[in-house]
Amino acid sequence: MARKRILIIDDEPSITRTTKVNLERTGAYTVGTENHAFRALAAARAFQPDLILLDVMMPEIDGAELATEIQSDPALQHVPIVFLTAILSGKDTGGQYLERGGQTFVAKPVNLDALIQCIEDNTPGVTAGGPDRPTPIR
Repeated sequence: MARKRILIIDDEPSITRTTKVNLERTGAYTVGTENHAFRALAAARAFQPDLILLDVMMPEIDGAELATEIQSDPALQHVPIVFLTAILSGKDTGGQYLERGGQTFVAKPVNLDALIQCIEDNTPGVTAGGPDRPTPIR
């Protein structure tokens, strides 16, 4: 069974590790991680993700600048980017993901159900995990 390829770019290893484990437990995703923004573009080129989860605030370069670099790369311009942010809380988003100004945001700490729904909604042409949305394993 083909799995959707998700790349997580976040400067906090605990965030990438926890999110990776939780997504992979569903059986529907292969997850790559990168904790250094300066290596993120190369990691995305090598991993060829179906979707990128990108931290908004990183010390080396901010998420918006990195998203612009990724989207200007011909091999990656079609890859959806979802921003992970601690600026919003689950309370702000009602425990769901949020779309504003053409961008998609998921609040930290990440609600796994909302994240899976966001991934599925933003990768409609990619088949993985069968016809139904993957169910989180608790």
